[in-house]
Parts: sequence; structure tokens; C-alpha cells
Amino acid sequence: MSTYVYGITAGSHPPLPEGVGGVGDPPRTVRILKEGELAAVVSDAPEGLRPKRRELLAHQNVLGEVGEAGCVLPMRFGSVAPDDKAVTAVLAERAEHYRERLGALDGRVEYNIKANHVEEAVLHHVMAENPEIRALAESNRRSGGGSYEDKIQLGELVAAAVKGKEAEDATALERALEPNAEAVSVGPESTGWLANVSFLVGRDSAEEFLAAVERVRREMPHLEVRVNGPLPPYSFVEPGPSEPAGTAAGGGDTGVG
Repeated sequence: MSTYVYGITAGSHPPLPEGVGGVGDPPRTVRILKEGELAAVVSDAPEGLRPKRRELLAHQNVLGEVGEAGCVLPMRFGSVAPDDKAVTAVLAERAEHYRERLGALDGRVEYNIKANHVEEAVLHHVMAENPEIRALAESNRRSGGGSYEDKIQLGELVAAAVKGKEAEDATALERALEPNAEAVSVGPESTGWLANVSFLVGRDSAEEFLAAVERVRREMPHLEVRVNGPLPPYSFVEPGPSEPAGTAAGGGDTGVG
């Protein structure tokens, strides 16, 4: 049977609590595979697994349980190996890399920050900061709305200004939070969000980081800022180039929450 892999820990990691259930319906029993100084948190892989919310939460919950007791290198959702031997073979092959990452990420968590504009508020900013847009909007208002061409021109100017503001605010957000993090990973563009950034934060510095997020919210009220975390350090595992397909670590945002 195929083996589903949740994450990698040190072989000395404390045992899992009894009865931890993983992905699948019914939930598959989570177990530990050891190889040298490393261990993999796994279960049997259910057939036809899909990234539904229940399964994503199950994957994340297992990692949360493991992470409470020590460092874990999280695998992305859906990481499946042909069998247990394939998993232990990867642990042996990449042992140096995994040991280094476990040491580097011990005591650290990930916070994923997404932000978008509050539409009415950003339009106010754009109007206030752009004399050309203000003048054209006022001209259109005085002429009863303006011609079709004038409306198109105004719409294009506003759209371009908003796009520029998105890039400006994404940079400002990252710079405001970066001093409170040990590392930063910019995630892929996500529909509806102007920023999708993950920050590696020491557990003992989490309060300072969250306080910095609150300062951003106060100073940039035209932004809606969403915080997801603390999470296992999905975006900072840095998988090695020779890992077999289906067992790569990492994954950034899980899509849950």
C-alpha cells in the first residue's frame, strides 16, 4: 500500500499522542518510520485523495500535533510514496539536508500574511494622490457624467493607479514586517490578494511579530490584512534537488483558514 507522508522530524522526537488520525475517511492511523537519526510521520495513503477542506485540515492537524513537541519539516499536502521503504530510502539519501533544516528551523514557526485593498478606501487614496484623476473626475461630474470616451479614460487611469498602489503597498507591508522575522518567502500570486508573504518567526518572538502586524493595520487602514499562523515552516524547508517526485517537502500556504 502507498504511504502518505506528513512531515520529517528528528528520530529523538517525542512519540505521538495515542489515537492521532490522519487523512482519509475513516482517518488513517498516523505512525512513525525511523531511519538513522531521522523519522517520518506517515499513514497509509487513502485512494482517491482530494484536497478537500476536511483532508487539508487533517494534514495540518497532524503537523500541529507533531510540532507541539518539537521541530517538524512539513511535507506539502498529497505527498505520497510507493511504500514505507521508499520513505526511509529518502530519509537516508537526504539525511544531511534534513538534519541541517531541522537544526535551522527548530523553535521557529511560519506566519503567512495576505493583504488586499479595501475598495472604497483605496479609491479615496488614489483620488487624493493623483491630480489628473481628480481633475478628470470633476470634469465628468460637471458635464453630467462625461462622454463615453471620458468615462473610459477615467476608468483606465483609476485602474492603473490602483495597480500601482497594490505594488507599493505590498512592498511597504513586507518592509514593515521583515525586521520582526528571521526570513521571508514571497508566495505565488493569489487572486484577490495584493500580497502573499510568509515570515519565519521564532516562537519566543511571535508576540512582537503580531504586534507589528497590528501596527500595519493601524497605519495602513486601507488594507485588509489576514494572518494565518503559527504554522509549521512550510515555506522554509528548501527541498533538495534530487528528492523523488511525490515526496518533496514544503508547500507554503495550505489553503486552509
